Amino acid sequence: MTSCQPTRLGVLLSGSGRTLENLSEHIAAGSLDASVAVVIASRADAYGVVRARNLGLPVRVIERRNLAGGRFHDAITEALLEAGVDLVCMAGFLSLWRIPPQFEGRVMNIHPALLPYFGGRGYYGSRVHQAVLEAGCVESGCTVHFCDNAYDHGPIVLQRRVPVLLEDTPETLAGRVFEQECIAYPEAIRLYGAGQLTVVGDTVEILSL
Repeated sequence: MTSCQPTRLGVLLSGSGRTLENLSEHIAAGSLDASVAVVIASRADAYGVVRARNLGLPVRVIERRNLAGGRFHDAITEALLEAGVDLVCMAGFLSLWRIPPQFEGRVMNIHPALLPYFGGRGYYGSRVHQAVLEAGCVESGCTVHFCDNAYDHGPIVLQRRVPVLLEDTPETLAGRVFEQECIAYPEAIRLYGAGQLTVVGDTVEILSL
């Protein structure tokens, strides 16, 4: 994508909305040329819904349990199209949305580990950091990647790393990783909006302008 207009984001969440808040802060500070066109929550009780409303952002709650068959996937797609979204940003979205052809290559996710390790169905939140510690890893980090129709899978855009300390708990490690998430996701979105990302097979090339 290359445009003189801000990148219109559709943010999908299921939890606290901290990633949404981080992106909104970068937008407000002028360090990210984007706007949040719509927030879609998979749970009505997600605190991210409260954060979005406090930020004055349009929110849609689309719960799988209320929609039979493929209607869940269709409802998300329709909401994104109605909002004129350029890029979909997964922000702790725990439901698998089947990406339609018109959004292929236009969906990003951030995962709190160094993919391809510690990703996939069931690896989210503190479970990821607990698994990293139990595996005895000396480093962890976060990964921004383009999404396909599998959990935590798709071409990697960028990663940021942190050391794992002997005294770490899942909570302390999560805090250090999230600090890097707050840097990595806005940077990946900025690169996308500037037209600097090209997907070649299973990899992403970052072009210099």
